[in-house]
Amino acid sequence: MLGLKMETDPRWVNIVEKNLEEILIDHAFCEQKAASNSISIIVQYPQYPDLVEAMVEICKEEMDHFKMVHDKLKDRGFKLGFERKDPYVKDLSEYLKKNQNDGSREGHFVNQMLFAAMIEARSCERFKILSEELKDEDLRSFYRMLMESEARHYVTFLNFAKKYGGKINVNERWNAFLKFEGALMKQYGKSETIHG
Repeated sequence: MLGLKMETDPRWVNIVEKNLEEILIDHAFCEQKAASNSISIIVQYPQYPDLVEAMVEICKEEMDHFKMVHDKLKDRGFKLGFERKDPYVKDLSEYLKKNQNDGSREGHFVNQMLFAAMIEARSCERFKILSEELKDEDLRSFYRMLMESEARHYVTFLNFAKKYGGKINVNERWNAFLKFEGALMKQYGKSETIHG
């Protein structure tokens, strides 16, 4: 359903289980950044009322998730700490700027939607693995619940790219982006971060 070209190596869970504090901290900041991204989209595209409403809902949901992850950290005696850099996100952004930038407003909009959709898709895939493979039962059920939300967000962003993308062939651009992301994933899956 997600269309990802390369699955995460299931052994990634073994790395995660050695440092649950790190994955939870990284995950908390992923949720916070997703909420911030939704606000940014509202600011840039207020002319689309349905987009604004959808982004308000996503923002609220992402902040609820941030609180839930933060509660998991506190329950385990961990602290949030400081934001980590996300090289995966940086790589996706650079690809879109270099390879899918036609300079048009529609092109920029489509790229923003595809960028968000890709992050949601990969997060969904990672949450599925965590929900199936973690030994920690509490976190298994937690990630199962979050996985469904990520899948909804992924579809929302893709649908808006198609709705307001003008004459851009969104499917063609998305498929090229999926191929890039699949090749990119050969570098990742080696750290206890949601996308690392």
